[in-house]
Amino acid sequence: MSNHLRTFVLLAALTALFVGAGYLVGGATGMVVAFVLAAGMNLVSYWNADKIVLRMYRAQPVDERHPEPLIRNYVRDVLEMADQAGMPRPAVYVIENPQPNAFATGRDPAHAAVAATTGLLSMLDRREIRGVMGHELAHVKNRDTLTMTVTATIAGAISALANFAFFFGGRDGEGRPAGMIGTIAVALLAPMAAALVQFAISRGREYEADRGGAEISGDPQALASALQKIEAYARGGYVNPDAERNPATAHMFIINPLSGRGADNLFSTHPATHNRVAALMKLGGGGVRTSAPRAPARGTAVPVTRQGPQSPWG
Repeated sequence: MSNHLRTFVLLAALTALFVGAGYLVGGATGMVVAFVLAAGMNLVSYWNADKIVLRMYRAQPVDERHPEPLIRNYVRDVLEMADQAGMPRPAVYVIENPQPNAFATGRDPAHAAVAATTGLLSMLDRREIRGVMGHELAHVKNRDTLTMTVTATIAGAISALANFAFFFGGRDGEGRPAGMIGTIAVALLAPMAAALVQFAISRGREYEADRGGAEISGDPQALASALQKIEAYARGGYVNPDAERNPATAHMFIINPLSGRGADNLFSTHPATHNRVAALMKLGGGGVRTSAPRAPARGTAVPVTRQGPQSPWG
């Protein structure tokens, strides 16, 4: 199955889940309302994908005239890599957050935006930042950003609908109360199913964006080193409150911003970092450069990530 066809099937499954949850909550009328809402959400997400997520994380636009040299270099590197990759220049943003992370959004390469946290810019060196932003530009080039944002919107709506069902109860096809079993089914199974579809979209795309990002930045080892450091810091106590409040957007980041450890299995929004590093090491033909990071105030050390199984690109 091609990447585009798989994406269409997954998004159709999300929409069907939303409509099905609407039926369980409100019968035939609920199903119609849910279908109209799903169509509306897809349209709104298409035209406003970048604005929705950037506003959610209070991202601020930056350019080459910024007074901070670190941010000027970040902007220049993003624009330079976009030019070299033959892409339209994206809008560039910074998010005030100590957790190192980054994401891309927008409906297509001509209307794209990339964002990095202040934690990422301060904790990684310039090569590693270029590697991370090359990954985000690869998402833009592969047109992943629209799918990822629409997925986040619909998955969040399914969770909200399930919460409504849990508190107010569902209805059967004739408008009668569906009972406790139906209510529990909507409240628990619908968001779980939506999460599975979301995870399936995300994990394969991360491997492809790692490979594309390594080509765009020309430095797979720097990206591998950056992934190790971001994983270590994200799991070392730097909580992202905005991401915790909006878990349906977790798959948009280069590393899962939510607390807890990811694993390369069905219930992970991202592939395990050691598997991604192994793939990049193979692509780079050598070991990963891991320069010592600037330690956070807590003195947390960055561990050396063990090499995972054979590269998914092999």
